[in-house]
Amino acid sequence: MNVRASNDRKSAARAPRGWFDALVAVLAGTLAMLVTAALGLWAAGAAGLPDGGFPRVVAAVVVMAAGGSVGLAGDAGSLVGAQAGLSVLPLSVTLAGALLIAHGFLRPLRHRAVAGVRELAGWAGRVAVLWAVVLVVLSLVARHTFTLPAENLTGDGTGDGTGGGTEDAFGDVLGDSARVGFRADIPLTVIIGLVWLAGVLLLALLVSRRAPLPPRLVRFQETVRPAASAMVALLLVSVALGVVAGLVVMVVRGHPAQTLAVILLGLPNLVWLAFTVGLGASWEGKVQGPFGLPMPQVLDSVLRTPDLSTVNLRTLAAQDGRVWWLLVVAALLVLGAAFLMAVRSPARMRPWQHALHLAVALTLTVLLIGLTAAVSARYGLSLLGIGDLGGGLGGEVSLRPQLWTALGIAFLWGLVAGFLGALAASRVRRHHGEVPPPEET
Repeated sequence: MNVRASNDRKSAARAPRGWFDALVAVLAGTLAMLVTAALGLWAAGAAGLPDGGFPRVVAAVVVMAAGGSVGLAGDAGSLVGAQAGLSVLPLSVTLAGALLIAHGFLRPLRHRAVAGVRELAGWAGRVAVLWAVVLVVLSLVARHTFTLPAENLTGDGTGDGTGGGTEDAFGDVLGDSARVGFRADIPLTVIIGLVWLAGVLLLALLVSRRAPLPPRLVRFQETVRPAASAMVALLLVSVALGVVAGLVVMVVRGHPAQTLAVILLGLPNLVWLAFTVGLGASWEGKVQGPFGLPMPQVLDSVLRTPDLSTVNLRTLAAQDGRVWWLLVVAALLVLGAAFLMAVRSPARMRPWQHALHLAVALTLTVLLIGLTAAVSARYGLSLLGIGDLGGGLGGEVSLRPQLWTALGIAFLWGLVAGFLGALAASRVRRHHGEVPPPEET
């Protein structure tokens, strides 16, 4: 009883410090997301949004980056309604926040070997409570309605009445102005945002070799942590390569603002998609209308067809033969991850075990990419809720993986690369004087 009382007093003494550490972690992650989103939107030209909408759009992007829900709606007069739907994660913003929140979550635990379930749950609970408060505040800010002059939607915008009869009639229907706005769904944002946070914290515990685990789970760290850390390293290295490629494009081809916007808002969306394509996976989608999403010209050319298009190495290479280098880069990334996993695993582990561990880990990684990098956006005007008006004012952008095929390909890649990585790691161990255990008879 005395020992329990002593432990309770120590836990109570650590509680205020725990709240402070949790606050620092949440604020650091939130600030990183806000700065990344603001700079990306500024580079994209959104700083000049009317009606002081820029800060509210920044908040909406951060809400979406945390998995939150932001609805789009509007009207353009008494008979015309604006319809829009958007489902996309700005993964650059997501990654910035996730890295800092995970670092802040692990920092107070880095000198511990073992931690109880109750302690870890209490520490994660503090972070979750503060994160929920941040999500509510951001959701309250992420709502705005823009007023667009009708002449911007009809005719040539001169306002001199010289437009054709169709434009004049369309302007009469629209009325004096059109309104389009967005609004974050607070309950749904908080729920999904907390699920997002739980995933970030769980992944942080799985990846970090210094983070403590409950005693019952310690035996799993030899198999789970090397594979998890290798996959995170693969994803981060691919993003770093994407940053380098983006900077090269910025210098060689110009358009620095547009390239910077892509880097700060959606670079992981593109490089992780490219990684899966390099493995041999296929995506399908289309781009219709005058608008689209920031993406390489080769990808836009493949997607801009009347029907659904397939995005894979073959279709992309038909536009640009250099796309075949994606296969080489993907192979090097997977082999590097396999070697890293094998080196960090116990020497007694057999090659077939390495192969199986990497196959499962790579399959889960590709599943995560498929779920987070998919894009769906639709916008347009409808008369009395029927059909689209003004063909140039409507459009659709979609991009989704052929998931089951992609998962099967990832599993096969993991088996082969895991086995090769284990063989390479065994040679390194022998070079450093480590002797593998004798074969069982």
